[in-house]
Amino acid sequence: MTRVVAVANQKGGVAKTTTVHSLGVALAEAGRTVLLVDLDPQASLTWACGIDPDTVERSMHEVLLRRTKAVDAVQVVGDLAVLPSTIDLAGAEMHLLTKTGREYVLRKALDKIVADYDVVLIDCPPSLGILTINGLTAAGEVLIPLQCESLGQRGVGQLMETIDDVRSYTNKELEIGGVIATMFDGRTKLAHQVVEEVREAYGLEVFDPPVPKSVKVAEAPGHGRSVLEHAPSSKGATAYRELAERIFGKPRRSKKGKGGS
Repeated sequence: MTRVVAVANQKGGVAKTTTVHSLGVALAEAGRTVLLVDLDPQASLTWACGIDPDTVERSMHEVLLRRTKAVDAVQVVGDLAVLPSTIDLAGAEMHLLTKTGREYVLRKALDKIVADYDVVLIDCPPSLGILTINGLTAAGEVLIPLQCESLGQRGVGQLMETIDDVRSYTNKELEIGGVIATMFDGRTKLAHQVVEEVREAYGLEVFDPPVPKSVKVAEAPGHGRSVLEHAPSSKGATAYRELAERIFGKPRRSKKGKGGS
């Protein structure tokens, strides 16, 4: 059965897109079929996957406005399938605000293609607007990237309130998978403190291992690749492979033999 997972945190700069891309590549390496959905008008995931948003003819904008089917907007990049975004998606958000059933548009659009994949990862925008509500309504579970720096945990409380609202009104089955600690500097007391505060304040599971703060992770999107492809033996790549196995289970098979550091 397909796992549809929204990756959300309304706080920007928490490595949300990097987490979606890296988990997607790790799962594909492990033999799973993966669809990445870029639900952010900034199109960072689209760009990170090596797709120029300016050349995209059919994107999530057209899908959400029902001008094209999701299956016709999918692009294949290596072992990944990607539903790309463009800046036009910001206009779709405004359009949805006037529509009845606006919270269910993404779920309905994905209905006919979800079964084609083992995992669907939805990259939600850094806000709690209608696009994020659509992502949470379409998903079965949500993962929360957490930047382990000052005030990083503040956004978690706001997101938890939104998740409660989604459970009350549009998706009562939505589960919280857990928290992925990103940009973790184990040398600092603050990083450990932020993780412990989230565990204690919200009762959430914070997955091990944390993703270490790394130049390799930061520079990978600029090359149109994930850190697993850019620096396959780096600590960041290893952490994401371990997280993919921790969250989604053991690999079925290895396509490329890139496991381990």
